[in-house]
Amino acid sequence: MSSTAKTHHHELTKHQSLVLNALAREEAPASAYTLLDQLRGEGLRAPQQIYRALDKLIEYGLVHRVESLNSYVACAHPHDHQHGLVVFAICDQCGHVNEFPDQTVERRLKNWSKSNAFHMHTATVEMHGTCDQCHQTAAAEPEPEPEPTAGA
Repeated sequence: MSSTAKTHHHELTKHQSLVLNALAREEAPASAYTLLDQLRGEGLRAPQQIYRALDKLIEYGLVHRVESLNSYVACAHPHDHQHGLVVFAICDQCGHVNEFPDQTVERRLKNWSKSNAFHMHTATVEMHGTCDQCHQTAAAEPEPEPEPTAGA
């Protein structure tokens, strides 16, 4: 295996490639310690190795940190490195995260920043709720039977 892999704009080290590939396989955000557990057999043995790889992958725009979950996801659109605003829709039931752009919100944040002399570097919006699949599953479940009351 090569010690580096190329992405659209960057050459990744072996550790960065391993971390990125592990995140790409995940169906939900993963913590650094989850990644470490998965990659111990690949030579990653210390949390600092994972964090260094994650920091570079974030810098390259290939990974995002989901702050409210203290975890990471692979970027859904890694070839668009111009995205300043990252919007996440996070299902509180299954943990699935959808990432999508929103130019209207991004433009409003930039306008607010400009008019308030604030120099925005990045912006992240995290919406928590229930995805349609989990919502449909919950709606299809029968109501639990009420417990009998004493003396009835």
